[in-house]
Amino acid sequence: MARLNLLEETRFEKLPVSIYQDSKVASKVVAFRIAQLIREKSERMEKAVIGLATGATPIGVYEELVRMHREEHLSFKNVITFNLDEYFPMLPNLEQSYVSFMNEQLFNHVDILRENIHIPDGTLSKDEIQQFCLDYEKKITDFGGLDMQILGIGRTGHIGFNEPGSAPNSGTRLVTLDELTRKDAAKDFGGKENVPTKAITMGVGTIFKAKEIILMAWGSKKAPIIKRAVEGELTGEVPATYLQLSDNVEFILDEEAASLLTRFDTPWLVKDCIWDDKLIKKAVIWLAKTINKPILKLTEEDYNNHGMAQLATEKGPVYNINIHIFNLLQHTITGWPGGKPNADDSQRPERAEPAVKRSIVFSPHPDDDVISMGGTFIRLVDQGHEVHVAYQTSGNNAVWDDDALRYLEFSLDMSNAFGKPDAQMKKLYEELKSYIQSKNPNQNDPEELKQIKGLIRKGEATAGARYCGLNDNHIHFMNMPFYEKRRSSRKNEISEEDIKVTIDFLQTIKPHQIFAAGDFADPHGTHKICFEAIKGAMERLRITESWAQDCWVWLYRGAWHEWEIHEIEMAVPLSPQELEKKRNAIFKHQSQKDRPVFPGDDAREFWVRAEERNRDTAKQYDNLGLANYEAIEAFVKWWF
Repeated sequence: MARLNLLEETRFEKLPVSIYQDSKVASKVVAFRIAQLIREKSERMEKAVIGLATGATPIGVYEELVRMHREEHLSFKNVITFNLDEYFPMLPNLEQSYVSFMNEQLFNHVDILRENIHIPDGTLSKDEIQQFCLDYEKKITDFGGLDMQILGIGRTGHIGFNEPGSAPNSGTRLVTLDELTRKDAAKDFGGKENVPTKAITMGVGTIFKAKEIILMAWGSKKAPIIKRAVEGELTGEVPATYLQLSDNVEFILDEEAASLLTRFDTPWLVKDCIWDDKLIKKAVIWLAKTINKPILKLTEEDYNNHGMAQLATEKGPVYNINIHIFNLLQHTITGWPGGKPNADDSQRPERAEPAVKRSIVFSPHPDDDVISMGGTFIRLVDQGHEVHVAYQTSGNNAVWDDDALRYLEFSLDMSNAFGKPDAQMKKLYEELKSYIQSKNPNQNDPEELKQIKGLIRKGEATAGARYCGLNDNHIHFMNMPFYEKRRSSRKNEISEEDIKVTIDFLQTIKPHQIFAAGDFADPHGTHKICFEAIKGAMERLRITESWAQDCWVWLYRGAWHEWEIHEIEMAVPLSPQELEKKRNAIFKHQSQKDRPVFPGDDAREFWVRAEERNRDTAKQYDNLGLANYEAIEAFVKWWF
């Protein structure tokens, strides 16, 4: 019976999928499978031929393999590796090369023989590539084929660098990279314009011949493409769908990457559900949006025709369900994000007391506060709360070099204009100008240039916060340690020092409410680390501090994602005038206007994204039958 239930739940899935709590657990599972293969082959005095992937996804696997080598004596002397791909052109000693990546993450830390390592050569002339690719295929064949191939997946659905349009029988070859792939790589190259347009990659047909294929994906950013790869039709537009034809493939995912699969996203379509308020709210909103009806106009027939007959039967009549969900949504709307004083707060998102709250707006980058919740920020100040803003990082890597040079020139001109020329500043200017003119893509800036870029963003953030009504003593710059250290490693990791900095700051304010970024789709992963620091700090403080036990944490989303309507727990409506004030606050961040260094895969300016997102949220509330507002900023409460 359990087997039949599982088959029913997964009936939309066209290949085997294994799901683990998080990427750490899943990475250890994959590493164990690789280690098992290596040991079994070693016992038979055979070579283990393994296809390897690069990028952020397999880093945890390589860490675990290194640990197993160091602590469990796992030997790689019988291992032969073939990497999937390499940028072209690419020098092997550059930081962005996959030779450097594999050495840094795995090869330099294990006992693999260097002659057994094979990575596509990014230094070839174009005339040499075709023969190299034929030889690469022949080497794999001569070793008996790949025993195991591990894969990640790009947001275009590429495996290796097999972009949309790749043939299912394609071999190793030179390819042109998709624009989205280049945008995703921009953070490693200091901007998309520095990302190579081509790469050498194993073909889909080469991958398909592996005796075992494991595709890994972590995080909510990968959820949409995973759904298409697992449940979608076979198509060259998503090359990963070709894996549906293999009998030897398994997708290994964390819960976030699997979140849009039918069995998790709309489980009522594949199984009987245990209906709590959270699931009922999601299902009813889904139904209303699917058939384009306000919630209060949904009928029993609508429920029955869209896989929700069980809900209608167990919790009906459906009109009562509709009213209940309508009221839940209505109660998320508030013009008092700090709580309405002297009011019944039993059905309001925030508490009425204390009437004046100490509020902290945490901003991972120096502009996330106004982009993500500028209207709410201004409302909190206008309603008399003690609002503090904390900029967690300097944001110095998101300033163009010529902007930094322009500010330095202004400083020199100002010194000269007031008759106080500074010889040391002039010398610094000449040195930095020379450095910028000869700078390599993604080269780590000298400390002085970092400081100038950080000061530019600090000035913009201060101007924005002042515009929102804050005094200077309520504007804080935390300069979290991880941000300055991250360039020395490909990993974004929080440290004990980051948590300690956050604890110390929280102790100085003792807030009643915190607003923090819950949007983890930013290109550098900075939002996630900043949230982890707040989370770690609050979990510790709640053990000993009474104020922390009464502190509520509200998560906003920013320039990258917005909350789904069923997730929203506080919706703050904005008038046209308030939306304009929010725009003006964003405009204070001049270095991020027009064309930011890291725009992600959305070419719109940040203020445009913010306004259209806020208007869309309001429109969705309107379509569901609620009040029609100009715009809405949305928040979700983080429960400890």
